[in-house]
Amino acid sequence: MKCPFCGHENTRVIDSRPADDNSSIRRRRVCDECEKRFTTYEKVETIPLIVIKKDNNRETYDRSKIEAGVLRACHKRPISANQINQLVDEVEVEIFSREDKEIASAVIGELVMDKLKDLEAVAYVRFASVYREFKDINTFMDELKKVLNR
Repeated sequence: MKCPFCGHENTRVIDSRPADDNSSIRRRRVCDECEKRFTTYEKVETIPLIVIKKDNNRETYDRSKIEAGVLRACHKRPISANQINQLVDEVEVEIFSREDKEIASAVIGELVMDKLKDLEAVAYVRFASVYREFKDINTFMDELKKVLNR
């Protein structure tokens, strides 16, 4: 493992333990050259997942796209970065536990909406308005009524 500080190639593992999510290993390392410490995470490599978009184009799965959508929906809401990370982690677990090689973006969107609905109502409506492409005030109001009736 290359040192991120000095680029030296000899580093040692000084501590190893399961990460918080129990699906990766956290390793504390020290550089033999500059003696600075850093942390790495080791995760099992999964089969590349292909996302089928609305227009039937296919692209490789990208966690950052889910994160970006959730971040936009949660902008200026009382939701911590930790809660957002946890939500995306939960969505990912559901996606990868299906063990499919392809998944429709619609399925991912619905999973995100289900999680947001439980987390924060305004963030849910924001995400739904973009995801479901509300065309007019009536479709927006229908979605709001669903949230209010819960």
